[in-house]
Amino acid sequence: MHLLGTDSKGWDIAAGMYGGLQVVFKAALFYIFLTYGVGIVIGCLQGYYGGWFDLVSQRVSEVLSNVPFLLLVMIITANIGLDKVTLTTILLIFCLFSWIYVATYLRTSTFREKARDYVAAARVQGASTGRVIFRHILPNAISTIVTLLPFSVAGLATSLTALDFLGFGLPEKYPSWGRLLDDGTSNLSSPWIVSSVFGTMVGVLLLITFIGEAIREAFDPKKFTTYQ
Repeated sequence: MHLLGTDSKGWDIAAGMYGGLQVVFKAALFYIFLTYGVGIVIGCLQGYYGGWFDLVSQRVSEVLSNVPFLLLVMIITANIGLDKVTLTTILLIFCLFSWIYVATYLRTSTFREKARDYVAAARVQGASTGRVIFRHILPNAISTIVTLLPFSVAGLATSLTALDFLGFGLPEKYPSWGRLLDDGTSNLSSPWIVSSVFGTMVGVLLLITFIGEAIREAFDPKKFTTYQ
């Protein structure tokens, strides 16, 4: 029994949607770990040290931010060959550009927090730079990170879907929402294909947004502080 029907190849849509959801979750875990790891470290160092390090890293960020990364992914996948492209390859290209906005927000938060009294007290007591940044400043900037998380996951899901829809994403051995959407637009006489993909994407993105909003409320700095 096919709950959502089948596509033009006779494959079950519900199974394809579930497989695509698994790919998105796996990609999100790798993407968040790498992107936020790099972005947090660079952003905190920018805000804490400032000076020439901040100046040089900001110029590098500006150059990378002006590169159309989706176009770059298309060029790289076209040269590598769609059969040789893996999920790791695409995610590494995404992470090469996605750390920039994380670092930008953390730079601002670190620059603000380093002027607080608890940072000066930690320095007076002989705390190292790493301890000051990651044990004192970063916990007080956690609300910024939590606010960005749902938008990062939602953006990753839509980007992967867009690449697969255009034919420059993952090979066919990976289940994909984008290929199902492409199949649905090519067969509009079977409206259940497009409606299934669209409904699932809207539901998942709304769920991610609501979960992110709940987590943000839990870490609201106006309600809780960790000044120590």
